[in-house]
Amino acid sequence: MSHLKKTLLPVLIITAASAIYALGFVWCYAPNGIAFGGITGVAQIINYLIPALPIGVTVIALNVPLFILGWKLIGGRLLVSSLYAMAVSSVFIDVLTPLREWEPMEPLLACIFGGLSLGLSLGLIFLQGATTGGTDLLARLLKLKLAWLPMGKLLMGIDLAVIVAVSVAFRTLYAALYGLVALYISTIVMDGVLYGMDTAKVAYIISDKNKEISDAIVKDLDRGVTILHGQGAYTGADKNVLMCAFKQREIAEIKATIKDIDPVAFVIVCDAHEVLGEGFRDYKKDDL
Repeated sequence: MSHLKKTLLPVLIITAASAIYALGFVWCYAPNGIAFGGITGVAQIINYLIPALPIGVTVIALNVPLFILGWKLIGGRLLVSSLYAMAVSSVFIDVLTPLREWEPMEPLLACIFGGLSLGLSLGLIFLQGATTGGTDLLARLLKLKLAWLPMGKLLMGIDLAVIVAVSVAFRTLYAALYGLVALYISTIVMDGVLYGMDTAKVAYIISDKNKEISDAIVKDLDRGVTILHGQGAYTGADKNVLMCAFKQREIAEIKATIKDIDPVAFVIVCDAHEVLGEGFRDYKKDDL
């Protein structure tokens, strides 16, 4: 039962995310002529030039060589799940398109909600270890070599060229400008889905009451503290610096504890992209 749930849940999430992806495209992008990045954007151009070719079918055809090239690099599991996500999202696009008359809306609203739906759907699909094919797959392959780059930023760079091409095909600058706005929103949302759940902070604390502060954080707040050895540049005096990683929701309690013990303590709180280890997230091979 547990194995079935573990297998079935990712499939359900990919299916739902693919439906959101398709809905965002047929509701927000296509009716408003907003440039769409990736292989879907290329299919958008082909459909514009040859209306008889459905976008979903064209996406599948364009993805075939990419999947063949990616087979050796990404492995069978990712390829199969990506094939499923690509096929389902493409079918949803072709099913939803004739379902009703998708009328144009206020372009800015289309950008916002189109970007939200695209970023949310791609983030969920990437979390399940899949892609929707096309430039998503290309970005996943590039991630193997550029592990330090967030997925959203990688996709944004690749999709820019396609958005420009869509704008040229539609012969309007507005298609590209609106497309860039939607792309930026989708990038922020996607990185938020992929990395935002792991929100963490790091505090650096300089105080004359380091022992009391570290004891309170360790015993009362159940957070680890690391003592760094520093030196004041002006006085030359040795000074210990406390470093503590904690979750976003704990920031108020951490600051209150420090200030209750030493109101004049010097505290620096920084954003942490991700924290791996006890009390946070475990490292997984091929992490995004």
